[in-house]
Amino acid sequence: MEPNEDLNPDTDDLPLRANTNHILVRHYVLDLSVHFERKVISGSIVLFLEPCSGSKTNAKGGIGPAIGNEAKDAEMSQESAYGFHDVDIIEDGTKGPENTLTSTEKMIGVGEKDEFPTLLGVGSKTAAETKSLHSSHLWQTTSDCEFTFVLDCCDLDVSKIEEVDVTSVSAMSSLPSGHTSERLGFSSVNPQAAFIEKLISLPSSQWRQKNQLFLLCSHAPGTKDGSSLHFHRDRWSLQIRKTGVTSPQEFPRTVRICYETRPTGGSVKWINDQDGRVCVYTAGSPINNRALFPCQEPPVAMSTWQASVRAPSECLALMSGEEQAVPTEDGDTRFSVWNYFVTMPMPASTFTLAVGHWCQVTAEIPSALEPGVKDRTYCGMTAKPGSGEQTEAELVSETGGLSSKVIKGSPLQTGSGDQTTCSDSTLVYASLEDEEFSETDYSGMVDDSRVSCSHGDYPCRFTEQSSRSQRVIPYRVFGPIGLLQQAQMGVFKLLPRCLAAAHAVLGVHPFSRLDVLIVPAGFSSLGMASPHIIFLSQSVLYADGPGSGENGLSLCGSRICHEIAHSWFGLVIGARDWTEEWISEGFATYLEDIIWAQAQQLSVEETAEQSELKALLRWRRLSDELQNSEEELQILRPNMDNTGQVSESGSSTVKHALNPDKTFMQVHYLKGYFLLRFLASQVGEQQFISFFRLFVNKYHGQLILSQDFLVMLLITFPHMAREGLTLSAIYADWLDRPGIPEWLYERSAVWSQSRLVEEVKAEVVKWILFSQSHQGKGRKRRRTEPKVNYKELTSEQLVMLLELLLEESELSTATMPALKKTYNLKSQDAEVRHRWCELVVKHGYGQAYGDVEHFLVHDQAMGVYLYGELMVHEDPGQQALARRCLSLVQEEMDQSARRVVTEMIL
Repeated sequence: MEPNEDLNPDTDDLPLRANTNHILVRHYVLDLSVHFERKVISGSIVLFLEPCSGSKTNAKGGIGPAIGNEAKDAEMSQESAYGFHDVDIIEDGTKGPENTLTSTEKMIGVGEKDEFPTLLGVGSKTAAETKSLHSSHLWQTTSDCEFTFVLDCCDLDVSKIEEVDVTSVSAMSSLPSGHTSERLGFSSVNPQAAFIEKLISLPSSQWRQKNQLFLLCSHAPGTKDGSSLHFHRDRWSLQIRKTGVTSPQEFPRTVRICYETRPTGGSVKWINDQDGRVCVYTAGSPINNRALFPCQEPPVAMSTWQASVRAPSECLALMSGEEQAVPTEDGDTRFSVWNYFVTMPMPASTFTLAVGHWCQVTAEIPSALEPGVKDRTYCGMTAKPGSGEQTEAELVSETGGLSSKVIKGSPLQTGSGDQTTCSDSTLVYASLEDEEFSETDYSGMVDDSRVSCSHGDYPCRFTEQSSRSQRVIPYRVFGPIGLLQQAQMGVFKLLPRCLAAAHAVLGVHPFSRLDVLIVPAGFSSLGMASPHIIFLSQSVLYADGPGSGENGLSLCGSRICHEIAHSWFGLVIGARDWTEEWISEGFATYLEDIIWAQAQQLSVEETAEQSELKALLRWRRLSDELQNSEEELQILRPNMDNTGQVSESGSSTVKHALNPDKTFMQVHYLKGYFLLRFLASQVGEQQFISFFRLFVNKYHGQLILSQDFLVMLLITFPHMAREGLTLSAIYADWLDRPGIPEWLYERSAVWSQSRLVEEVKAEVVKWILFSQSHQGKGRKRRRTEPKVNYKELTSEQLVMLLELLLEESELSTATMPALKKTYNLKSQDAEVRHRWCELVVKHGYGQAYGDVEHFLVHDQAMGVYLYGELMVHEDPGQQALARRCLSLVQEEMDQSARRVVTEMIL
């Protein structure tokens, strides 16, 4: 995605170009260095490849599956996918890294004057001359009859691609001989291929040895002939060929790509954190990670990975890895090296990285780190390993508060039978006392002790006895100094309860540990879940105003539960077709209420009442969104009967993925949530949650389509079909059409009469009477008013109150300050403050414009459409406020948010 090139609104689909039906990446080894001064990440990635079984050469020399989907996609045809139109040519030599090189760069000589021209102009040819030579000679001398390995890629400067000589790794000779080639339907006479086949086929019980061999191979030199592979990059892909190779089976099995990201690349965000210190993180972009490393983006291309990341020694590097990294000093440089890995095959989009000057949240914030004190000794590098036995800390007091003991250097289980390793970071191990944290039993029809895995071979926690009893996995919380106290009072306090509640509802935690990071204000959503790590927006932090109490934890707690739920739905079970976002977001939205109620220890009646109030709020939000959006964006299964289908090569497109408006739509969250509520109403909620556990036990580690969940549900509860609820009926009513199903209209009327809603309605009447009694009154005519007792409301009730008051065409001048004072609105959570800001804008309450500005600057994930409300009233003061706020935050805003807001204002 070129920085100055606007996306065509008529072609807002995201292309997935990787030819995954021909060849698959089974493992990535990344060796990266973070350069804050240039805002780039440089280094290499080594790909370990396996050709797909059943491939054959077609008449044009391309490769197609022997058996498979025959769907044709004109844009994704062999000619256009590998063609030369709209070319962004890549040079053989690019800007060299500055003072710090990765181990691979040192080994292959990146930066040497004869091969890689640098910024200083060293070398016999300029970069432009090298670029021209590569374009006209190296790539264009290849033949269309040669096999092309295609990776998803954009915004990367590739300097060299070479085949790696794994036969030079002496340890590879100890691998047992196997029959992998025969199993895959081809035989390999190439020793390079034979070695990789054996390595890939090692059983999961030897995962540590396997990772060590992958690492050794990644450091091996290029093949002896010294010839680079030919490559070519267009806007969305990187294409690689080897002279004379005409099939995937002949293509090199180990490929090293040396490259550098661009400062404007869309996959990572370079920004200052809330303390004003530089950081970088993967921002959850619609283009996923293709601007961080060349990869196979289609979700079916699941792989394992390991990564070494070099960053300044004062920084902390967090990643989606299974064990905590122990940073090591990189020689005499000012850099440290962090190593992470995963053994569960995952889509490349789940790779997550964050590097910055964050501090760890502990039970007690040291006085040196109170807001305003910038002592960095407690930040970045965390505590050194301590000695002593590994114990668990007592956590939960009678009031649900947190008292935790810090465990330093404790061994962290990796989810396998292999040896554990020590970490130098501070972990919290938690135990919840049974008498103080009772759990609703959701196991129902499920016997968690008899899980039969249907996924490929990897170390699976679902089969481990110790994992089944681990209600709270080890966790850490990080954030900027200025937010440590809020993070401690909210995230750190709630996390063990939410983890235990999720375990009670869904069973075994899919991942062995969890880091939570409070990301910068420009983050585009309230949260993002990845394996082993969650990003949270500062907007969900504890609302610490006077009298907030437990009410100030509601948004924080529910959001934590939402992101934790993604461990099961979105990560360990993922959508095979990315257009079916509801499989991830609808499920997490539905489960967040159940998990949060469990964490709060609500009674059955309290849970039902809270659920009905939240359902009504979501209904109002969905109804409003569907009235103001294109019908095409309202469909949960936009590809309908073609869902999950790809072209012959395996390429496809993700419909509307690049539409900036879609980024801020919640239809997949809300309509998906209501579909699950509907299904629960047909079988009973307790039975429905028990079915979730049954489904997780069967499908963990796999990719699914909507039909997989629905068919299993209909088989498990056959009475649904007998009553006319069929798969085609669910598709027709909920998944394949825009708008709102009839059942939802009927249920919303019931929710609007629930007790908590009726309480809000009574308060609304009081405020309307207050407003009417103050209409037209001047200050001199003020008289003593009869005291009105306003009921204390929960944060969700406050949201409902303000939404209902927004429906009033007029409120008196006196009403606005009275509302603000009565409920201390300035110090409520972000959901409440958002509605308050809407009310301020609607009624032009200038005295609270400061609240609006504060919200737009500090709650950017939620304020996008508030800009539109400021502009639509054509009030010069409000429009000036919108422009001022945009000027303050536009440099740190998410790209999609900035584009949408800029269009509103201009």
